[in-house]
Amino acid sequence: MKRILFVDDDPNVLQGLQRMLYPMRREWEMAFAQSGAEALQLLEANHFDVVVTDLRMPQMDGVQFLTEVRRRHPDTVRITLSGEVGQTMALRSVGPAHQCLSKPCDPETLQNVIARACALRALLSDEALKGVVSRMSSLPALPDLYLQLVDELRSPDASLQTIGALLAQDLGMTTKVLQLVNSAFFGLPRRVSSPAQAVNLLGLETVKALVLSAHIFSQLDEADIEGFCLRALEMHSLATGILARRIAATQHAAGGGDEHTLTAGLLHDIGKLVLAVNLPDRYGKVVALARDRSMPIEEAEQQVLGTTHGEVGAYLLGLWGLPDPIVEVAAFHHHPRQCPGSRFGALTAVHVADVLEHEHNHSADSLAGTVLDLDYLTRTGCAEQLPAWRELAQTVLKTGGPA
Repeated sequence: MKRILFVDDDPNVLQGLQRMLYPMRREWEMAFAQSGAEALQLLEANHFDVVVTDLRMPQMDGVQFLTEVRRRHPDTVRITLSGEVGQTMALRSVGPAHQCLSKPCDPETLQNVIARACALRALLSDEALKGVVSRMSSLPALPDLYLQLVDELRSPDASLQTIGALLAQDLGMTTKVLQLVNSAFFGLPRRVSSPAQAVNLLGLETVKALVLSAHIFSQLDEADIEGFCLRALEMHSLATGILARRIAATQHAAGGGDEHTLTAGLLHDIGKLVLAVNLPDRYGKVVALARDRSMPIEEAEQQVLGTTHGEVGAYLLGLWGLPDPIVEVAAFHHHPRQCPGSRFGALTAVHVADVLEHEHNHSADSLAGTVLDLDYLTRTGCAEQLPAWRELAQTVLKTGGPA
């Protein structure tokens, strides 16, 4: 049974949560505290898998409380559930909070977020590393712009004009998105110079995926590790995402495969970035081991860290609440056979695209991907498509790179 701690200075809110979550009593053991100090006392006395806190509280606000939770109990998942907050507090919460929810929050959304957070803790088998991941000061958070784009896409009145206006509000993000859009990978007939043009030419889902990818790479600084290049990882991720989407289009994937494939490809290696930036010394040993012994990077990660970039990436994307197919790709893109199921989907497309992109660039370095999982491809009925996909990769990737 999972243990969840709710913190809010308003007793009416806590009572409402108790009533709302009453059906979960057989799955969760829940506790409620009216202050950060009281909650910290409860945390000292008992282990909690998840804490859910308001941000605006007297004496110790939610950010201060979560900062202490991160320091004292780094393996506890930290979620904020708060009403309207100012920009300053919102920015302060980016580091200490894994995920942010807004009041009012319907029961199903809250239950799903907490349930996923609990389930995803099992992805990291090494408890010590789980604590390290939770302490990471530069763990990227979902950008406000991305959340606004998601809200707009869900609106029945979503428009290209509104999306372009949203993008234009963030100069840094606009610059990065336009850089990616003008990459030769997209093969656009003319250079794109405005967010509105980007949306018109690429579509809303593609721009949303690019915003998320651009935010991650711009938020985390280059790691000082011999053999690790942030720019190369960024371009590999972009190429993999675009090729994976083209592969998915050839299969007309069912179940939303096309919808999530580009984002899944862009983010499949996010775990490498997070580990390299936050643990440069230890990840430097990973890179050296993989290079010296000519072993796949994930095997070296397992030996040195006790986990892999796939597990770390899936853990982070799951905490963000991204769709399951995207989390699944991060976790299993090197070893898709470990994922249940026998149908073509985003995982299949990204696995193939990842390997073919490395093959196309003759990647002999230590960060190269693993070989194609032919047993898995046979199981999904896709093995016979490999020659056509290799030809497609040559077409898509031959002019790849920044324009």
